[in-house]
Amino acid sequence: MNTKRRDFLKLTGLAGAGLSTTGLSNGLPAVTPAPRPPRQTFNMCGYSAPKIDTVRIGYIGVGNRGTGALKRIVYLENVAVQAICDVRPERIEEAKKVLEKTAHKPTYYSGKADAWKALCDRSDIDLIYICTPWNLHAPMALYAMEQGKHVACEIPVATTVEDCWKLVETSERTRRHCMMLENCCYDFFELMTLNMARQGFFGELIHAEGAYIHDIFESLFDQSKRYELWRLKENQRNGNLYPTHGLGPIAQVLDINRGDQMDYLVATSSQDFMIGKKVDELAAQNTYFKQFQGKSFRGNMNTTTIRTKKGRTMMLQHDVSSPRPYSRIHLISGTKAVAQKYPLPGRIATGHEWLSEQDYQELEKKYQPEIVKRVGELAKQVGGHGGMDFLMDWRLIDCLRNGLPLDQDVYDAALWSSVGPLSEWSVAHRSNSIDVPDFTNGSWKTNKPVDISLAAGGTTRIKNL
Repeated sequence: MNTKRRDFLKLTGLAGAGLSTTGLSNGLPAVTPAPRPPRQTFNMCGYSAPKIDTVRIGYIGVGNRGTGALKRIVYLENVAVQAICDVRPERIEEAKKVLEKTAHKPTYYSGKADAWKALCDRSDIDLIYICTPWNLHAPMALYAMEQGKHVACEIPVATTVEDCWKLVETSERTRRHCMMLENCCYDFFELMTLNMARQGFFGELIHAEGAYIHDIFESLFDQSKRYELWRLKENQRNGNLYPTHGLGPIAQVLDINRGDQMDYLVATSSQDFMIGKKVDELAAQNTYFKQFQGKSFRGNMNTTTIRTKKGRTMMLQHDVSSPRPYSRIHLISGTKAVAQKYPLPGRIATGHEWLSEQDYQELEKKYQPEIVKRVGELAKQVGGHGGMDFLMDWRLIDCLRNGLPLDQDVYDAALWSSVGPLSEWSVAHRSNSIDVPDFTNGSWKTNKPVDISLAAGGTTRIKNL
């Protein structure tokens, strides 16, 4: 970004304060000011909420992700599913089948677009678990916290920086947790490399990479899978729309928000070579798709680079339409060693060659974190992306029950999600750099890193599988 533009944004409070992207006549995202708290009113990083012996949960949205969450939660003791909401009655019927042979007897809400508010208003719920389309995440999370509920929300937690700031302010004021359900932070290789970094295996960290490269092209147009094809509608935004699967784990390794902070980012997108053409093909057969004709869609590949306050670099990629093998990349590079996974299995190197399988297995045994030792095999049996989904739910419930700080707090949710709209702005402005907001208002300098040792907690029992 040239000096004049950067100075203008700083003077007007736009850079690092808040962005809201809305369409203009020229098709570029608008940059509008968002309120920024003058100071941090309460530090939610490391915050321990009062213990909750039995966590009472209300679920909003029981599509693919929500139903999966219900199937996992029934294996945990000291939880009670109090209420379930979905605008689609058929999804409610499916949820009833999941719970029909369990002790959970929730109240069901459906039919109205705002039926979820009645669920949040209840006094017998501690945690709201949100699994709805992206544009509903922030409004639901904000309302839930205002009603005194902790929040666990699917990714991203917000699609504008303005909403990210609102979530931070509300969490601080209400002292309610707002955790983004970034399950990839609980995959076994990612947890192992986090543990290795904590113990200095990589030396001083230099660079990290993450991605979401996942061919879900056909599902964007599948009316049986996407309610009102909301994900196709989201893909009219041109940026890294889904950054957190790759970003979350490497942000934790780099102690982002807890010793280091993102400084600025640059993003670029390829042309859309596929989505628009597919829309035209479908519109010729199905009038429903005519509403999407003439729209611009995100490029197949977005690459976003980030520099941190300590001079480290991060690279993120996003591609959900090209025919490529699945990859989250997950690369950690330091002065002594490197780790990488995806699209190939996990590997470690201390030089220009990867370690042998035997040496890798030795490291795996040495650096396997306590949470995997304790719950890993059971998590694999329950399932959910190889067990990481269950590990995430177990850890969330265990922290709430034992009054422990959560592994990801509202600052992580806001920061990781903000990469989406910030990357949109950069793409729209010829890949100029843009400052990344500091949602901690300077507390990142003294906040402590995430503790994965399970020195405390670990008391939530798992029912017989």
